Amino acid sequence: MEIEKFVEGDTVTFALKGWLDTQSAPDLEAELAEIGSDISSIVFDFKELEYISSSGIRQIVSAYKLMNGNVVLKSVSGEVLEVLNMTGITKRVNVE
Repeated sequence: MEIEKFVEGDTVTFALKGWLDTQSAPDLEAELAEIGSDISSIVFDFKELEYISSSGIRQIVSAYKLMNGNVVLKSVSGEVLEVLNMTGITKRVNVE
């Protein structure tokens, strides 16, 4: 998986490409750990995310907790959205 990070004001955007699974989730976890106290919201751009596993979903939940709910998922494919809906995460996290 590839992760591109963009910071604009107090928002950080992570553009993810490929598979967010057991092998790549630690990479996202490391990126989340580097977020400073000046960041108050996270946007995950899933335009090029092909697959998400429970390990990936765990990182989204971690980001949600870290940002006190200020997390947005955008450009989510139908396949990934189906998985997110099954877990119930879309009831808490904003999906655009």
